[in-house]
Amino acid sequence: MSNERDGSLSRRGFLNTAGAVVGAGLALNAAACAAKAGKTTAIGDEKLIKAAPGVRITDPNAPVRIGIIGTGGMGTGHAMAFSKMGSTGKSKVEVVALSDACTLHMEACRDACQKSGAKHEIGLHQDYKKLLAREDVHGVVIASPEHWHAQMGLDAIAAGKDVYLEKPMTLRMDEALRLRRNVNANPQIMFQVGTQMMRLPRYHEARRLIKEGAVGPISFSQTSYCRNSKIGEWNYYALNDKWAPGTTVDWDAWCGPAGARKWDPLVMARWRRYRDFSTGIVGDLLVHVMTPLMLAIDQGWPTRVVATGAHILDKEMENHDLTQLQVQFETGHTMIVAGSTCNELGLETVIRGQKGNIFLGGRHCVIRPEREYAEEIEERTVECADIGNDQEQHRLGWLEAIRTREAPPSSVELGAKVMVVVDLATRSMWDGHAYSFDPQTLTAKRV
Repeated sequence: MSNERDGSLSRRGFLNTAGAVVGAGLALNAAACAAKAGKTTAIGDEKLIKAAPGVRITDPNAPVRIGIIGTGGMGTGHAMAFSKMGSTGKSKVEVVALSDACTLHMEACRDACQKSGAKHEIGLHQDYKKLLAREDVHGVVIASPEHWHAQMGLDAIAAGKDVYLEKPMTLRMDEALRLRRNVNANPQIMFQVGTQMMRLPRYHEARRLIKEGAVGPISFSQTSYCRNSKIGEWNYYALNDKWAPGTTVDWDAWCGPAGARKWDPLVMARWRRYRDFSTGIVGDLLVHVMTPLMLAIDQGWPTRVVATGAHILDKEMENHDLTQLQVQFETGHTMIVAGSTCNELGLETVIRGQKGNIFLGGRHCVIRPEREYAEEIEERTVECADIGNDQEQHRLGWLEAIRTREAPPSSVELGAKVMVVVDLATRSMWDGHAYSFDPQTLTAKRV
């Protein structure tokens, strides 16, 4: 198969649905601009996408064939992991196509796949829509920069592909809500957000314990993601003097929904440091710990978010190197979240109930009673299975969903709720206001 094979039948089906995606893309761009300006954009009545039929697996012995869109650090990591699964027999899977605006990234990723055991030809497509139009691709892993997540997710749905969309699910709240509507309108698409901690048993066990009333009504919870760096977070992503717009890099395509701008290799390599392309600590780090904790507490939509951000050490980074979030949910439950890239000592992950507290710092759930209920509740450890590498399990779970057509647990529904927190916290950090969210109208406002 050549690197530019489009797959004519699948491409025709894809193009038939493209009009709806274009309209959604225009809306997403407007939403991103409004969010940056601190404004609220209501969900429009845009036409929902009707996914193309797609390609489904009927032979249990056939491999799941996947494409990787975005072959930077995370995308290449996924590609290598899936290739190794296939070559070692851990799962029947093949990485058959790669896409990136940078040809050097694609070539390096292809080489990494081959070193990981891939023996088949791997197609390279600088235009990701050519990858989506291929007939031989069952699902796609989207590991592009955050500003592309929403549009690529919508395009993948339109093409009928199953989707593994890296976290954060989108860059802005409005994008997440539109993606949610379109995923829900196409339940045949196996859609998973790439938040690997969702597979850790302790969070699912904590959810069960709370529902059983093991610690009484829960009132607030806390978690954090903190680390340290001598050189500044994300500065470890290296530049390449062979990057050149118009030859090895399609810079306009890389910028995409963010709009045209002057070539900047620092932005391409370290986009998480820049507010037009990422929410920094909040979307890249805190999502890891907030998502499974929100699964565990199950308190509905966020209804009020306030946050602070600071530049303590890294004065050159646009995004903050210290963040503090306070999130209230529909029930009144409050979640406190801390993030830092200038000190690694974080908060212990705890869910507080009237009768006891659930500690989630290790593999197991530890229940410790409140003093008032010490005679009613005994301290105990609820043991949880050791699943090994949780990210590997997350990949395997998505492959299983592609075969069984049973929806994976890291859903668009939870992803949208997390993105409400991410976006409103980011707005709060930049403008100093609290934000409220109405679960009935799915709109936010400054308060």
